[in-house]
Amino acid sequence: MNPVKELRADGSDPLFDKTNMLYKEFPSDFRQIRYFTLLIVQSAPLEIKEINLLEQQISEIIKNAVKHGNNCDLNKKVHVWYSFSSTHAHLIVEDEGSGFQDIEKWNDFNKKRLQCLYEQDFENLGNYVSFRTMSSDDMDGGNALFAALEYWNGGFVYNDKKNGVAMLKKYPQRRHGIAIDGE
Repeated sequence: MNPVKELRADGSDPLFDKTNMLYKEFPSDFRQIRYFTLLIVQSAPLEIKEINLLEQQISEIIKNAVKHGNNCDLNKKVHVWYSFSSTHAHLIVEDEGSGFQDIEKWNDFNKKRLQCLYEQDFENLGNYVSFRTMSSDDMDGGNALFAALEYWNGGFVYNDKKNGVAMLKKYPQRRHGIAIDGE
């Protein structure tokens, strides 16, 4: 089994460097998450082939900040720093909430879920379909975090308060021209 990717908190991680990043802030209006996402994604270059996946990932992160961090309180803001190029997508999203304090519980849940998959223990896998906390509703499942750990291949890390997350997606370089021996 491959090493299990885990959520972690480290506010000193280099992914939290906001130098040369664009910035937007939004009210915690759940109805406008798609619009907020499009305002950010429009800065991404056309060379990014998986723009729909990028848009979906950004939308989920903003949705979590609005819903779980700020409890859809229109007086609270979601702060987003972002930078795009043909080689990367780098975002930092921070809300005004108390933070995701169940990171260790989520990591334990994910380890058990992946172990069931690895062992093809489908009978017990049903116990690990949806991660729930005391504040979860019927629409919550923690599933966006499973996808985020896979998608953000350059890192996905929370700040020390756990109310902000920095993430990096690296895109492969495309080489143009004629291949030369030895390259």
